[in-house]
Amino acid sequence: MEKADVSITRYIKPVNWRALEYFNFYRILLSGLFIILVYIGQLPQPLGSSDAWLFTLTSHLYLFTALIFSIFIRYEYPRFNLQIAFHVLMDIIMISILMYSSSGLSSGFGMLIIIAVAGGSILRAGKISILFAAIATFAVLSHELYIQFFTFYYTFNYTHAGILGATFFITAIIGNLLAARVRETEALAEQQAIEINELAKLNEHIVQRMQSGIIVLDSNMNILLMNESSKRLLGQQGEDTNKVTKFIDQYLKNIINDWLNNNGPQSVVITNEEDQIELQTSFIKLKLVSNFQILIFLEDIAKLRERAQHLKLASLGRLTASIAHEIRNPLGAINHAGQLLQESGSLSIEDKRLTEIINDHSLRVNNIIENIMSISRRDRATPEQFELKTWIEKFINEFSVRHELDKAVIELEFKKNNILVKMDPTQLHQVLWNLCENALRYSSGKPLLKIECDISDETKRTFIDIIDFGPGISNDIRQQLFEPFFTTETKGSGLGLYLARELCEANQASLSLHSTSEAGTIFRVIFMHINKQNELI
Repeated sequence: MEKADVSITRYIKPVNWRALEYFNFYRILLSGLFIILVYIGQLPQPLGSSDAWLFTLTSHLYLFTALIFSIFIRYEYPRFNLQIAFHVLMDIIMISILMYSSSGLSSGFGMLIIIAVAGGSILRAGKISILFAAIATFAVLSHELYIQFFTFYYTFNYTHAGILGATFFITAIIGNLLAARVRETEALAEQQAIEINELAKLNEHIVQRMQSGIIVLDSNMNILLMNESSKRLLGQQGEDTNKVTKFIDQYLKNIINDWLNNNGPQSVVITNEEDQIELQTSFIKLKLVSNFQILIFLEDIAKLRERAQHLKLASLGRLTASIAHEIRNPLGAINHAGQLLQESGSLSIEDKRLTEIINDHSLRVNNIIENIMSISRRDRATPEQFELKTWIEKFINEFSVRHELDKAVIELEFKKNNILVKMDPTQLHQVLWNLCENALRYSSGKPLLKIECDISDETKRTFIDIIDFGPGISNDIRQQLFEPFFTTETKGSGLGLYLARELCEANQASLSLHSTSEAGTIFRVIFMHINKQNELI
C-alpha cells in the first residue's frame, strides 16, 4: 500500500503544479490587460479613477510578481504549499490596492479576490483555505476602515464589505470540499491505473508463456504483438521480425483478406515449407472504437496429433484392460482343460503335440494379459537412492542364471565409480530385464550384450546403455518402436518397450533409442537428477 501511495503522490504532484501554472497564467493575463489599457488610454471607469498613478504602479508590480512566480513554478521551488500561500497573499494585496485606487468596493474588484480565494482553496486542501478567506475579509474591512478615518472623498460601505467577507468564507469552504473530492478522484484513478498496469503485465506474462502461438495484427497487417511460442513455431531468432513478416505475407495475407470478406475459412492448416512444420492457424477479429485488430492463433499439428494419440492410447488401455479381465477366466479354464487332457494316458503322440500347443499358446496369451493388466493398474513408483554398481552386478548374476549364460556373454563397464541413482528398484529390474532379453534375441558374437554406466558431463544425470551387437533397427520400425502392441516377432506381445518406457517416466527417468546401426543398437535409460554424485576416482 505504501508503494501505491508513493505512486499516487508522483502522479498528483505534476497535475497540481500544472494547475498552479494555469492559475499564475491567469494572473499574468489580468495584470497584462490592465497595463495595456493604461498605455492605450482606454481604462474603463472606475479603474484607476481615484489614483491612476497607484493603479499603474500596482499593475506593473503585479505583472512582475507573476513573472517571478512563473520561474519558481518551473523549477518547483520553493515547495508547492508555500508557493500557494505566496500566490494567494500576493493576489489579495495587489487586488486590494487596485480596488483602493479604483473607487473601492464599487469597482467590482471584490470578485477578483473571490477568484483568488477560490483558487487557493482548490489548490491547497485543509484549514489554510479558511485562513485565506479570513485574510481577504480582513483586507476588505481594513480598506473600509481606512476610507472612513483617513479619506474624505470615498463613501464607506460596511454592509457590502461584510457580505463580501461572508462570500469569501463560503467560497473557501466550497472550494475546499471540491478540492477534497477531486483529490479522492485522482487517487482512485491512480490506484486503478496501477491495478490496470499490473493486470496488463500479468496478461502479458500469461500470453508470453502460452503454448499456443499468438500474433496480433492491425488492419494493415502490421505486427503489433507476438509471444515467444509464435517466435519458436516460426523459427524466429532474436528480436528481428523479418521471418514472421515473411510468413504472414507468404501464407496468411490472402487467406485473412478472404476471411474478412466472408469468403474464406476461419481456420486453416498451413505447411511452412522452410521449416517443414504444419501449423493449425485460426483468426479472430477484435473490434475497436475506430478500427479493428486481428488475433492469430498458431498450433503445432504434430503436438495436436501427439495429444490425440495419448488420449487414444489412454482410452485403448482402459478398453484392453477390461477385455483382458474378461478373457482371463475362460483362458484359465482352457489351460486347465489342456493340462488335464495332456495327463490322459489314452492320447496319441499327435494329440499330445496338440495339447502342448494349446498350453503354450495359453501361457502366451496369459503373459499378454498380465502385461496389459500391469499397465492399467501399475503400482505407484517408490523411488529409492542406491549404489548402482552393486545392484547391476546382482541383476546380471540373476539374469545369467535364469537364461543359463556364461559370464563372458554379458560385459559390464562403469566409467565412474560409486554412482548413485534414484528409482524404484523393482521397476528398474523390470525395465532392464526387458531390454536385456531384447538384446539377447538379436545379438550375435561375444559378448552378446554390453551394459555401460556413466554420468553425463552436460546434464549431470546418470544413464545406463544396453548395447547389443545385432543388425540394427530400420527407420520404419524405429518410428513405431515404443507404440503399444507393435512387434516384429510372431510370439511377441508388443508391450515390452512400451511398458518399460512407462515405468521409466513414472520414476522421472526416460528410455530412448540412443543409436542404431548395422553394428548394433543402444537403448539408454536416463535417471532423474540427484543433488550429489561422487566424482571419478
